[in-house]
Amino acid sequence: MHRRTFIALASACAAAPATAASKLSLNDISGYLNAITTAKTGFTQVNDDGTLSTGTLFIRRPGRIRFEYNPPEELLVIAGGGQVGIFDGKSNLQNAERYPLRRTPLSLILEKNVDLARRNMVVGHDFDGTATVVTAQDPEHPEYGRLQLKFTEGPVELRQWIVTDGQGSKTTVVLGELDRPGALSSALFSIENEERLRGRNK
Repeated sequence: MHRRTFIALASACAAAPATAASKLSLNDISGYLNAITTAKTGFTQVNDDGTLSTGTLFIRRPGRIRFEYNPPEELLVIAGGGQVGIFDGKSNLQNAERYPLRRTPLSLILEKNVDLARRNMVVGHDFDGTATVVTAQDPEHPEYGRLQLKFTEGPVELRQWIVTDGQGSKTTVVLGELDRPGALSSALFSIENEERLRGRNK
């Protein structure tokens, strides 16, 4: 698995059929994202080499996301406290490899008040016939990667989230139906807490 992919944290959702689809405005999409406070869902990830991984995704906006991968993968990705932490059991089981969240396109949808129309990271806003495609990239640092988000309407839903890293590798993650739990523990999104737990279990 390409770990560099997770510097930009690729994720994607399965596209659902849409009828009489039309292009969504950036304001509509921003409103949809701002309405998400917590979410939980299963996912299936299609890696750049064609292999599959599965797991569970947790979101707590603003600023927090967690990818728990199922065995045989030994991978956990957490965003919280302004950082992204990657735990790879093959190389860094106890301590996370860290990157600033602001260096990833993921920060675009995890910020407190999403306003895509005013963010210079949005470099594309298109319609492919069935879905609205929003492309995000740091204009000053294209080497950080590119994120593509696909949304369908009626109601607005995030259906696909694809990242291309600086080396051209792509990762797609298919999401199940989003569950909206009332609350998710802050500990799920704490890199430091995960490191402490792993230290105790050595």
